[in-house]
Amino acid sequence: MANKKKETPLTGITVSKQEDFSAWYTELVNKAELADIRYNIKGFVCYRSWATITIKRMYEKYEKILEKNGHLPLIMPSLIPESNFYIEAEHVKGFAPEVFWVTEAGSEGNKLSERLALRPTSETALYKMYALWIRSYKDLPFKRYQSCQVWRYEGKMTRPFFRGREFHWIESHNVFATEEDAMKQVQEDMEMTYQMLQEEFSIPIIFFQRPQWDKFAGSINSYAADALMGSGKVLQLPSTHYLGQNFSKAFNVKFIDESGKEQYGYQTCYGPAISRIYGAMIALLGDDRGLILPFDLAPIQIIIVPILFKNKEEMILSKAREIYEKLKDIYYVKIDDSELSPGSKFYYWELKGVPFRIEIGPKDIEKQQVVIVRRHDNKKFFIHEAKLLDTLKNLAENYTKELKEKSLKDFEEQIELCYEPDAAKEALERGKIVCCGFCSLDMKSYHCAEVVEKELGGFVRGKRVDEEKHEFATCLICGETATCTVYIAKSY
Repeated sequence: MANKKKETPLTGITVSKQEDFSAWYTELVNKAELADIRYNIKGFVCYRSWATITIKRMYEKYEKILEKNGHLPLIMPSLIPESNFYIEAEHVKGFAPEVFWVTEAGSEGNKLSERLALRPTSETALYKMYALWIRSYKDLPFKRYQSCQVWRYEGKMTRPFFRGREFHWIESHNVFATEEDAMKQVQEDMEMTYQMLQEEFSIPIIFFQRPQWDKFAGSINSYAADALMGSGKVLQLPSTHYLGQNFSKAFNVKFIDESGKEQYGYQTCYGPAISRIYGAMIALLGDDRGLILPFDLAPIQIIIVPILFKNKEEMILSKAREIYEKLKDIYYVKIDDSELSPGSKFYYWELKGVPFRIEIGPKDIEKQQVVIVRRHDNKKFFIHEAKLLDTLKNLAENYTKELKEKSLKDFEEQIELCYEPDAAKEALERGKIVCCGFCSLDMKSYHCAEVVEKELGGFVRGKRVDEEKHEFATCLICGETATCTVYIAKSY
């Protein structure tokens, strides 16, 4: 037997997710060996193999749907000249405090003639090139994406996957002939987000149009998906932005239309942060035994655990290898033939979130059966060997669907309608999302948003993009006539 392990005590997760989400999450990341924060640059995290395998599969799914929808891939430089940033004033104002700058090079410390930014986002790099690449209306729509890392000097407390100074994402940047076509892309971005996050990753989300004071720097409007975490806080996930002609005019992104006239393009950008989505997924789905993962994303989908008895070891291992051979070309499968006790093996693979465990002991061999244990609900299935493949196929096909149904919180149950600030503050302290009237989402109402942050302890997330069911006569804060219904929540 290869890869023997000595028996070691396995303590699993020692903190209840419901009682202390933060401590539970920290233990999950450490004990499931997902990331290591001990790298000696603050905010930079080492992603370990178990997380990296899942993250790579998430990238594959997202890239596939982007390319299906007409986006083509690019690879762009990671460094951006400082002069690029100053082309669009609002953008540089929004991102300048977060930029890491490269100022010298070489062993002699040669000063660079111009500072270079480690990209915090790629508008100012890409649109310089778009001005060279786009010439005619025949080039439109121009839809490109890249899978990459970005760096931001994050001042808030960092947490693996949720928030760091280096994160892994996909960004798509698109140019259209008309505003109508650009807004169709924004809608498509939101549909892709629902498809990926809810259907593939089992993360319940709700899309909000962000207030003007919280939009992407340089955009006209921003639309962002929020997920309600087990902590009672929301985490922003993919966002899509309508840029209008703000960047095309600044960067000279133009095309010749069918009548021969020169026009500026209408632009959008979209940024699903895969590392943050991963963090949301493990936090939402995990339980007090450890990880729970969608079936397609699990590094190992099936673990085979031989239950060894003295003088019957080879018979049991032989059966385990036989089953492995049947499954290896269909699933990511492994035999745990270590010297750990069966209980310790169960504990370990539950912690790692393996969707199915197959147990094989001498009595199972006698009965020509195997025992399948499903991770997300710990249900056991006693299956005749002849029906193993068909049963696993059915269980596997339904696994992620079952996770989605369990995790799709009914947002209406998490939302509390509030008409007074004191009631809103109390609801936020209980981990609710507050629904209320608000004077507007324009900058003129920023003073009301400041009151929400400083006195209530929440943030105005914006107004729902989907159908709004609630109406209010007055603003929760100032009492003036409400022009919209907004949602307030604590956030990461």
